[in-house]
Amino acid sequence: MDLNHKIAIVTGASMGIGKAISIALAKEGVNVVLASRTLEKLMEVKKDIDSFNGNSLIIPTDISKEKDILNLFDKIKKEFGKLDILVNNAGIFIKGNLVNFSVDDYDKIMNVNLKGVFLSCQQALKIMIPQKSGFIINISSNAVFKGYPEQAVYTASKHGVVGLTKTIANEVQQNRISVALIHPGGVDTDLIGYARPDIDKSILIPPEDIAKTVIYMLKLSDNSWVDEIYIRRRAAKPF
Repeated sequence: MDLNHKIAIVTGASMGIGKAISIALAKEGVNVVLASRTLEKLMEVKKDIDSFNGNSLIIPTDISKEKDILNLFDKIKKEFGKLDILVNNAGIFIKGNLVNFSVDDYDKIMNVNLKGVFLSCQQALKIMIPQKSGFIINISSNAVFKGYPEQAVYTASKHGVVGLTKTIANEVQQNRISVALIHPGGVDTDLIGYARPDIDKSILIPPEDIAKTVIYMLKLSDNSWVDEIYIRRRAAKPF
């Protein structure tokens, strides 16, 4: 697909993987809507995109709040009248043994990592189904294959994203909408520093590699699609 002049939303666009994806899309000529809670950091991303004459629009959004998501997609419809790409990247991580894990922290994780993805997909599809086109890429985690200690609730939220994605993909294929998953391993972000402080920073995956994967998927021919990609650290155990 030629990405020039396409309209994309990237959630969690203010840092890490979301920032890298936003910049990569803008370099391909995409009009990128930057969605995140932190306005100051979004402005820094926009400044980076402006530096190479890319196009971006900031819409501060707390992905855990339905009213913010409705506002995000309402503005997209008014500004562009269409939506070509949604990248659900926003996510939070709170670790702790299940026995002592608080319900408040459970709700925080689920509201961002799962409910936010559900609501964003729902609103995106209300635009994409009538236009009979669109791409949704949901960023999951290699945690769905592992079962790391102290990550039960985070992992459960990402398993929810997997189930949601697979079902949506089958529901909307007839509308010429493609839906996919990316499962990153240890990526060099603030989150991994908290989740896995044991991993040497020098062997972490650069966020730009996840961004390149998104671009690869979107630029496949009309006859091809990739449902799911798992990207691990080269130093990690294969399979």
